[in-house]
Parts: sequence; C-alpha cells; structure tokens
Amino acid sequence: MIDQLEYNTEREHLIIPEYGRHIQNMVNYATAIESKEERNKVAKSIIAVMGNLQPHLRDVPDFQHKLWDQLFIMSDFKLDVDSPYEKPLKEVLEARPEPLDYPQNHPKYRFYGNNIKTMIDVANTWEEGEIKEALVFTIANHMKKCFLNWNKDTVEDNVIFNHLYELSDGKLNLKDSTEDLSDVSSLMKSKRKFNNTNNRKGKKNTNHRNRKRY
Repeated sequence: MIDQLEYNTEREHLIIPEYGRHIQNMVNYATAIESKEERNKVAKSIIAVMGNLQPHLRDVPDFQHKLWDQLFIMSDFKLDVDSPYEKPLKEVLEARPEPLDYPQNHPKYRFYGNNIKTMIDVANTWEEGEIKEALVFTIANHMKKCFLNWNKDTVEDNVIFNHLYELSDGKLNLKDSTEDLSDVSSLMKSKRKFNNTNNRKGKKNTNHRNRKRY
C-alpha cells in the first residue's frame, strides 16, 4: 500500500499551478494528438474549462486572449493549434528585463535625503520672484524638520541656511534673510499628533478588568 503512494514532488512539474493537475494533463493530451483538427477541438474545450474556473475574470478585457496565452505556456509552447490570437513567443516570455539604474547619489548630508536635493535643483531653475522665494522657504523648513528627525536637539536657522547654500552650489542664499523658519514645536506637531493617534488606536480598554463583580 505504501509503495503505491504518489507524492507531488515525484509528479510532473505544474507550469501554472493555479489550474491544477487535471488541466495540465488535458493540455498534455492535446499536445500529443496527431490530428490537427482534433487538436483544435480539444484546445477549444480546454479553453472553455479554463474560463469556467475563473469566472471573476470574465469582465476583464482580453480575457480570452489571456486564456489562449496560458494554454500555450502550459504546453511549453509545443501545442500546434489554430489560435484566434497571435501565439506568444517563448523567447519573449523568458527574456530577462534590463537591470534598473539605482541612484548612486552619496549626499554629504544624508539625513536630508535625495528628494531634498531634487527639490533644490528644481528651485534653481525657477525665475526669481515671490513664488520661488516661497518654494525656497518651504524647502528650508522641510530641511529643518528632517534635521530634527535625525537630531532631536534644537537647530539654529543659520545651520539650515548654510546647508541650503552649500547644496544649491551657492544659488539659494537665505543667510541674510530676516524671516525665521518655523519653530520646532510647529514642525514636530504633526508628527506627535500622528503618533498620539496611533497610540490611541492601539491602546485597549482594560477598565473592565478592575470592575467589581457582585
């Protein structure tokens, strides 16, 4: 009895496991049929069964196209039938995508992040005026907030102005500005509010544990 047991690890590999072994066996059977006319009939029957197994996809555009592509994939592209759609190519499916170019920026002040440098570069391209001035002060305030996230102590505005001047290659200069940046309490208020909200959500009401029972 034990010798007759069959484990999945000993069976043929399922190319698309979602359809199960019976569909895979049907595809293998269709591939082995010698008559092309008979193969076409069996292939259409398999497509109908595959469609019934996934009724939630019937409203998806090109649903039938997807089923035919999956049929060819499960046959390891060996099934020779007349498809209403172009047969997918194995080389295209197995082609490896080009590697992504990861940013290789190594900023001096890493606690500001790469987005700050991108914002500064954009601000450098803007024409002088009130809109650019507002953007520069917004960037400076965000830099101050990032600095405080990294260093919990207070930070002078001059430190932020010097860093902004350096990161912008001397194009954004707020050193002589008479306007102060936002204070620490206002910058960190939103963060504390968010943390307090999460704490209230995660705190369980345990008052009933101390309630007297009579």
